[in-house]
Amino acid sequence: MSIDAEAIADRRRLRRKLSFWRVAGFSGLIAAVAAIGYAAADRAGYGTIQNQIARISIDGVITGNQRLADLMRRVGDSSAVSGVVISINSPGGTTTGSEELFRNIRRLAEKKPVVTFVDGTAASGGYITALASDYIVARETSIVGSIGVLFQYPDLTGLMGQIGVKVEAVKSAPLKAEPNPFTPTSPEARAAMQAVVNDTYDWFKNLVRERRRLNEGELAAASTGQVFSGRQAVPLKLVDRIGSERDAVAWLEREKGVPRDLPVRDWKPSSDRDLSVFAMSAAVADLFGFERAAEALRRTSAQAEIAQLDGLLAVWQPLEK
Repeated sequence: MSIDAEAIADRRRLRRKLSFWRVAGFSGLIAAVAAIGYAAADRAGYGTIQNQIARISIDGVITGNQRLADLMRRVGDSSAVSGVVISINSPGGTTTGSEELFRNIRRLAEKKPVVTFVDGTAASGGYITALASDYIVARETSIVGSIGVLFQYPDLTGLMGQIGVKVEAVKSAPLKAEPNPFTPTSPEARAAMQAVVNDTYDWFKNLVRERRRLNEGELAAASTGQVFSGRQAVPLKLVDRIGSERDAVAWLEREKGVPRDLPVRDWKPSSDRDLSVFAMSAAVADLFGFERAAEALRRTSAQAEIAQLDGLLAVWQPLEK
């Protein structure tokens, strides 16, 4: 049985069309993957050659963060970056994490001109972070200060007495593992912890004195542990001026010789997503338009993160009614 010549020609045309669309589809897939990869690299600060000002955002609770340290190293080594804006919106965190962040920014400042912009809150460890640059710009209604140190722990002795549970301990010395939530705090243990808090507080105050060039009277007025608005912080010399991020960039241009009108681009750590249950629930709430619920979930996530911090804290914890 012979095959019609016209049918054979139709099949050949169909195969050519299929081959064309297969090649076109595969090429489109490659282009899409390349575009996504380029966009991700651009957000992380990789692969860009345009001269720019880098924005590094410090948001939320501050802890030790190697990814952030690596990011600052990349920014410092990039020939495309002419200056850096440290944008802060943080209530603080651990004293060790804040100290690490301060020192990483100081190392970055050895390579690039750096300015701080307080875009919301720079309290406690957030203010330690702000001190790392030579110039601080804050919004009028921002929260600044809370210069102090906190050590807190629960007292479960009353609860344990009610349920009839007692914890025994054998220790190498009386102050080992003190204070602890299972026994009343002895005067000696309280005095030992107070000495640690006082020493760290002195370190914090000396940092403020040196970086902000305050005399003893000015330091005493600023380091009461309270927070101040941006407007209040200017006469206290905790910030240099009220303004926006544009004012921070203008200082880099005026005082550090950074070329004018450069784009300000976000540089982010390689992976900084919050994968907690609260954060993911907030993302879902945002997706369905429940903005209030999403914001409440984010606040809960932040409070949960603070509650998990260990050791000495430099963190502002306002009470919510």
